[in-house]
Amino acid sequence: MEQAAILSPLTAHTASYKVFYGSFELGVANYRLPATDSGFYSYHFDSDVSLLMLSDQRHLKSEFTLENGKLVPFRYIQERTGTGSDYTEQTAFVKGQQFIHTIYKQEALKLPYQEKVFDPLMVQLQFRMDLAANIRPLDYKMVKEKEIDDYQFRVLGKEKVTIESGTYDTVKVEVVRDSTKRQTFFWMAPTLAYLPVRLSHFSKGSKQLDIQLANYQFEQPLPPMTPTLIDGPNKQSSTAVDELHTDPETSAQITESELDEIKQLAED
Repeated sequence: MEQAAILSPLTAHTASYKVFYGSFELGVANYRLPATDSGFYSYHFDSDVSLLMLSDQRHLKSEFTLENGKLVPFRYIQERTGTGSDYTEQTAFVKGQQFIHTIYKQEALKLPYQEKVFDPLMVQLQFRMDLAANIRPLDYKMVKEKEIDDYQFRVLGKEKVTIESGTYDTVKVEVVRDSTKRQTFFWMAPTLAYLPVRLSHFSKGSKQLDIQLANYQFEQPLPPMTPTLIDGPNKQSSTAVDELHTDPETSAQITESELDEIKQLAED
């Protein structure tokens, strides 16, 4: 396995996305990974979405290092403003003290330090690196909202995805959950260092949050990738994701309950 391919997600790049709820365009989301010569990385995410009286702006920053081919978190900051309560989340991973210090909505907590624990932003880069290396299982522990949560992913297969910005050869990934009431799927492009091309989230099989790649730029050419290991679908996978454009309610007038659902998505 070529090390250059595995580390390719750390190539300096930017990526912009359009955010939809059904046919309603909510706004934009942007990622930025600047170049570094020191081995100390800083990954940035900014989003601005709104619909009618609802708004949500977020600014995230993750600082981390690369050690023995794995990402090690150092500090994470999230600032959220908009409809509802504004808040800040900060997490410091202090390996020397064997503690994780985190503050969420002005409430502080000290958690025991664990190896292979990530923040919600840089875990995306580790996930892309693991896809490039065909590492299994795709299991991750993440510090979020004063808790350490477990997340599991599964590579379902290869798919060609056509969106406004172009046509991409991708691998389709699902978030593994015990219940099918909530489903999330990703489409990652191997030739773009497994950059996400599309994300779709379903709640009870109905209207989805849909995020689509609008444009991207890498500062250096990317190396070729080895073939992706395919896990295949599990028995509970839904076909709802194959019906993104066939739901007649997608273009209907949005309801008050759906506005509440969007607000909940923004606050989660």
